[in-house]
Amino acid sequence: MGAIFFRLVPRAAIAGGAAALALCFAVSASQPSLAQSPVQTPAQSPPAAAPATPPAPDVPAQPGDGFGEATALTAKTIVYIKGTGTWDKAFDTITGSLKKIKAYLDKEGIKPDGMPMTIFTATDDTGFDYQAAIPIAETPKNPPHGDVVLGQSPQGQALKFVHRGSYDELDNTYEAITNYLDDKRLEAKDMFIEEYVTDPLAADAGKLVVNVYVLIKPAGTSPG
Repeated sequence: MGAIFFRLVPRAAIAGGAAALALCFAVSASQPSLAQSPVQTPAQSPPAAAPATPPAPDVPAQPGDGFGEATALTAKTIVYIKGTGTWDKAFDTITGSLKKIKAYLDKEGIKPDGMPMTIFTATDDTGFDYQAAIPIAETPKNPPHGDVVLGQSPQGQALKFVHRGSYDELDNTYEAITNYLDDKRLEAKDMFIEEYVTDPLAADAGKLVVNVYVLIKPAGTSPG
């Protein structure tokens, strides 16, 4: 699952591995050693384990929220900044780039023509390559220069997933996305997009609404 998998590694996957390891030690400690003599006591059935209950999300899904909704992305003219970041500082890195883009648009009197987004173009277990972007309606008379660049957003078939909550809680959403793709036997491209319905520069950081778009490889495409 490439990019989606690595989005999970820094927090969710490591936390899951630590929990599994702790459980392994707990089970080992509770079992008698093979060298011990068996105690002649009547066998008793272990108490039934209580079913695990997933924690309720801080911000529940709303009617109309999509999860795996098929959509066709069309290319948009964007002003963007590309760079690299680490997962532990992802939100600060992305919002820092969006602030620079907004400053350019304000200076040139250009109105955004869509929601801000981050296009993740490569990922690994520690960090990512990205393009933080804001769509605009037409090419500006005074094109950007330096770190700020003019370009096009990705296009193609994608699945849309809606996240509500903090940015850190996106890990839980990406885990659910990975499970969804596995269940449907779908192969994701090494690129995904976060579109910020709530402005990450102004909204309550714990109550973000983010559309995640996962671009899907056509059926029969060889992994690569």
